[in-house]
Amino acid sequence: MNKQLVAAAVSAAIYSFAPAAHATNGDQMIGVTAIQWGMAGAVVAAPQDAGTIMSNPAGLAELGMKDVRFDMGFGLLNPPRKANGFESDSDYYLIPSGAVAFNVNDRLYLGMGMAGLSGMGVDFPDTAAAPGNQAVVTTKQFYKIAPGFGYKVSDKLSVGAALNIDYQSLALSNPQYTLPQNQVYGFGATAGVIYKLSDRLQLGASWTSKQSMGEFKWNTTAGEIAMTMDAPQQFALGMAFKPMPGLLIEADVKYIQFSDVLGSIAVSRPAGYAGPIPASLNFGWDDQIVYAIGVQKEINPKTTVRVGFNYGKSPIGREDVNANIGSLAVTEKHLSVGMTRKLSDKVSASLSYMHAFQNDVTSNTTPTKIELEQNIANVQISYMF
Repeated sequence: MNKQLVAAAVSAAIYSFAPAAHATNGDQMIGVTAIQWGMAGAVVAAPQDAGTIMSNPAGLAELGMKDVRFDMGFGLLNPPRKANGFESDSDYYLIPSGAVAFNVNDRLYLGMGMAGLSGMGVDFPDTAAAPGNQAVVTTKQFYKIAPGFGYKVSDKLSVGAALNIDYQSLALSNPQYTLPQNQVYGFGATAGVIYKLSDRLQLGASWTSKQSMGEFKWNTTAGEIAMTMDAPQQFALGMAFKPMPGLLIEADVKYIQFSDVLGSIAVSRPAGYAGPIPASLNFGWDDQIVYAIGVQKEINPKTTVRVGFNYGKSPIGREDVNANIGSLAVTEKHLSVGMTRKLSDKVSASLSYMHAFQNDVTSNTTPTKIELEQNIANVQISYMF
């Protein structure tokens, strides 16, 4: 192998200083609850549980509850991933989530949701076919709390909004330096609308602002290292169609503005700093357009099944592979299945499983290749009265 290419691959591994990828549109979760995952994230126009507070708050006014609805659950993520053929350790992650909605009166609904929306990490013992240990370890977690409201303007129109209270943690380590686990807080907002064109057809739209996060700061022997890693702005449109009783088909399209927050991140370093940490982290992520379709069928009064498909082109292109050894956010195609079973008039249980098909991207300047596939199972318990 060409020595220059090997050196470039080693350099990429050593200087990789990237956020880690979660499931699965870039580093953004496709869903919050098992119901949302079962629909492959196609839930903007016809939300079905209190988790809508995270994606389209207007849905709070469309849940059909008399007084209150609780949706609690968790997911188990298994993301096998490789860099230059080396497998990462730490292959299982637990993802809790929960949401509640209250009927205040015939028009006003209040709610709150809490969930992990991006994160994960890599733990590579080595990343390049060259002598020595080129270990790369990253850990990133992003958690959101969202109190908000939905308001039924009329029988056809509902609107809603939520405040986003964010928590983010980050740790980075490679053979040249280690920046230990640190955490910051931030804020943003989500707003949405749902409009019923007829009893069979309705539209939904939502907007999530850029989440403005605080500045990470690390005290090192050379002085303070600092950087800010915000979360991207998002827009989503959806159309839900009910061709017959018990059958729902929804198609959504979402735009995620990754380039604004993960294109290039400036790093503040001490005056005269000559160490290995660069002045900017040029991840080069592209904006992403995500397409999702979900189908839900009521088999009988107690059982509902779901299937969905989600596609979004990898925000990491060939030209940016070397800068993203620690962030393998390259999955594109996702297939999901799910079901809900009513246990009583008030309580139901939901399950879902999604597989993100294996995808790999090879650098256009070196032999460096990153690859990822994912499996995620979710469990949800719901109470509505």
